[in-house]
Amino acid sequence: MARIKGLLLLSGGIDSPVAGYIVSRQADITALHFSNKKFAGTESIKKAKKISKKLGFKMLVIDLSMQLETIARDCAQAYYFVLMRRLFYRIAERVALKEKCSFIVTGESLGQVSSQTLPNLSVTARVVSIPVVRPLLGFNKRETTNIAKKIGTFDVSSGPEMCDVLGPKHPSTHASLQRVLEEEAKLSVEELVLQAIAQIDSGN
Repeated sequence: MARIKGLLLLSGGIDSPVAGYIVSRQADITALHFSNKKFAGTESIKKAKKISKKLGFKMLVIDLSMQLETIARDCAQAYYFVLMRRLFYRIAERVALKEKCSFIVTGESLGQVSSQTLPNLSVTARVVSIPVVRPLLGFNKRETTNIAKKIGTFDVSSGPEMCDVLGPKHPSTHASLQRVLEEEAKLSVEELVLQAIAQIDSGN
């Protein structure tokens, strides 16, 4: 019987490779990396490629520099990370359907950073209709780091992450859906999604 497939949102950090590894024991994983080349360079892409190769994941890359710049420019800074994650999820759902993946996998853990508080996780997940699997939800950083070392991804993942280069110093930690929708109304969300999908790269 064929195994189910999941789409992993793979950053260059420590958490998402561990999440992908855990789920890969029960499902085939395709990794999707969102880059921000214009503002953060290509280091995260290089790291994601090394991790995907090590874990045996097919990898896809989408450069979201333009989309993230638009969010940072046109929307209230406090909501940048929630709006960014909602855009990630929307794009990921389209890619998942194209890749015949049944669910999305993330490295999110509860309350670790601003976009991962319970209210923000709830607001973020509302934009997709397929399941979102968060295998690290109850993990602390030490537990995740120990697994990363065990599976050989820790050294590659170590170092500063650049996902917050356009983000605010004081992000909202309890974003209401109504407020987020007001900010999203300033964007042409569907256009941003379609532009992103149009330039998807195999990551090879």
